[in-house]
Amino acid sequence: MEKIWFDNYPEGAERVIKTDKYRSLLEMFENAVRERPDQAAYINMGKTLTIRKLEERSRAFAAYLQNVLKLKKGDRVALMMPNLLQYPIALFGVLRAGMIVVNVNPLYTPRELEHQLQDSGAVAIVVVSNFAATLESIVDQTDVKHVILTRMGDQLSFGKRNLVNFIVKYVKKLVPKYKLPGAVTFREVLSIGKMRQYVKPQVAPDDLAFLQYTGGTTGVAKGAMLSHKNILTNIFQAKWIANDFVKDSPVREAIIALPLYHAFALIMNGLLFIELGLTGVLITNPRDINGFVKELKRHPYVALTGVNTLFNALLNNENFRELDFSALKLSVAGGMSVNQAVAERWHALTGNNIIEGYGMTECSPLVAACPPQSTEHNGNIGVPIPNTDIKIIKEDGTEAQLGERGELWVKGDQVMQGYWQRPEATAEVLQDGWLATGDIVVMGADKNLKIVDRKKDMIIVSGFNVYPNEIEDVVMLNYKVLEVVAIGVPDVKTGEAVKVFVVKRDESLTADEIRKHCRAYLTGYKLPREIEFRDELPKSNIGKILRRVVRDEELAKRTAKQ
Repeated sequence: MEKIWFDNYPEGAERVIKTDKYRSLLEMFENAVRERPDQAAYINMGKTLTIRKLEERSRAFAAYLQNVLKLKKGDRVALMMPNLLQYPIALFGVLRAGMIVVNVNPLYTPRELEHQLQDSGAVAIVVVSNFAATLESIVDQTDVKHVILTRMGDQLSFGKRNLVNFIVKYVKKLVPKYKLPGAVTFREVLSIGKMRQYVKPQVAPDDLAFLQYTGGTTGVAKGAMLSHKNILTNIFQAKWIANDFVKDSPVREAIIALPLYHAFALIMNGLLFIELGLTGVLITNPRDINGFVKELKRHPYVALTGVNTLFNALLNNENFRELDFSALKLSVAGGMSVNQAVAERWHALTGNNIIEGYGMTECSPLVAACPPQSTEHNGNIGVPIPNTDIKIIKEDGTEAQLGERGELWVKGDQVMQGYWQRPEATAEVLQDGWLATGDIVVMGADKNLKIVDRKKDMIIVSGFNVYPNEIEDVVMLNYKVLEVVAIGVPDVKTGEAVKVFVVKRDESLTADEIRKHCRAYLTGYKLPREIEFRDELPKSNIGKILRRVVRDEELAKRTAKQ
């Protein structure tokens, strides 16, 4: 099976590409500084941050970490922010100090945040004040010694900064009260840091750049160890897809709507756009579709990436349908499969085909993509990107042939080093450099891959991974629950949604009680959308609840109703 997909590469396209132009992400950034210092790197809320300014501020941030906080190479620094200009400043600051970035979803509950900070051993965190109360509630149970606070508008011009911060805190009341003694502000960090000496560390390709948290194939969230080499490899693999679309365009702005703390947006947008010479327009709250569309009106843009949910929401917005799409050349979807109806409507409106990719955090994240010349949506995930080997392993351990289903295994320089401090979990998925993805695929006669099932029980809600074990653990914290199992069910809006089946210990238990209970422990996209009570759940002969049986029964029932 290895290399067989090459037959389906676009004519003239490279099958093996050079990915070692830089030894580290620091060198990639320094190259951009040398070649395009006055180019706009990012825009947010009307404020432009040039590459030169990004270099100055990230250097000040790095110098502060090195000299004032006395952090050393390899220390972990958590970033807990939506898409703001502070994010790339802190991101490149941490990397330029030789430290490791730990991305944190700012919507995490205290329980979720505590686990990630404890597991990573992060000693410092940058957090937006909107979420400081969450940090306050658990910070004493972690290794975090240094808290850097920022407000939403802190990198905007003076007048707008004060206006945005006032509205966020006092009008929209989005900043719960908090008390974090000893915390320093982001603006103070930059002010002090620019007066200190920055010392560039020696960073090798295999040094870690990120601990990017994911549930892996099952269970609790684990930190995928992604090195500078892993990330750079994937940047150049993604560039192989994107460059032909954007290289000759006079329009150099590209929309970053997905949150940069997510691996897909981080590498495919935040970092790739620097290498492509594009300006990333940061959308802080893409859920506000009307506000998002207003921002799109202000910018001619050559590229837009998203997930099916976002594309669908835009298509259903009347003002979006009236925009000028003449500059748009590249539309990319990741995180979840794109519905055929959405793909067809997008093409009809914009003239763009949505290029679908397949990946996972453990692969930095891109593994496969539909060939750029694809003209219609067919539900495939395309062909493996350059420098990527695959094999498809059947249940009996033998390698599948064309048309046979099996688990997709991946090998390449983008594959993670392993899970942070979890050798047993690493050994379960990594063997001789091959990563077992847990996804069941078929390679058709056209050499395209199609996902047909999941070996793992992961649920994908709007592109975010949700792990049934975590949902079940939370539900079981309610003393009225005897047993529970969680599965993913089809959802038109989010691709999949969480459904739980509950056996009561106390007959007074209600679905509303469970929902309220879950809200205290789980971020929004993980909440059960459907709750069904059962007298019993199917079990194996040793008493293990058979989640797959429940899932198969539920999907069969839904299919019968259609």
